[in-house]
Amino acid sequence: MRPIRLSSFGYLHLPTGPDGSPVPPAADRVEDVRDRLRDPAAARDILDLDGLNPRVQDVVLNTPGARELLANLADLPAGPSHIAIGCAGGRHRASGLIELLARAFRGRGREVVVEHLHVHLPRVLKTPTGRRTATPEQETAR
Repeated sequence: MRPIRLSSFGYLHLPTGPDGSPVPPAADRVEDVRDRLRDPAAARDILDLDGLNPRVQDVVLNTPGARELLANLADLPAGPSHIAIGCAGGRHRASGLIELLARAFRGRGREVVVEHLHVHLPRVLKTPTGRRTATPEQETAR
């Protein structure tokens, strides 16, 4: 059985298509959690962490709807070869969910390849004049 590929990404970091909408990575299954799961970055104690950190994973897992999403993805009957999960910036929800999903698949004996496309990038703040990539501290220093 070939490995399942799991990718996290941030919609605000993606290139846009001809219609101006973000183009997510090509995958058998793409989940957009921006409106489905509350952004855990509001919790100040995890703001500077990312979804690779167990504290962030715990916050994400305890967000209403997260356990159900993970259970549904882990039990897909056709067994997709590539699942991608996106949130706004790719630092908390998407990367945390991918890490949790990878753990579930590995617990079932599946080989997993994980890639986090945007987890290393700074938080994205959207402004009325456009998109800026900066942390609140960087914005204040300007």
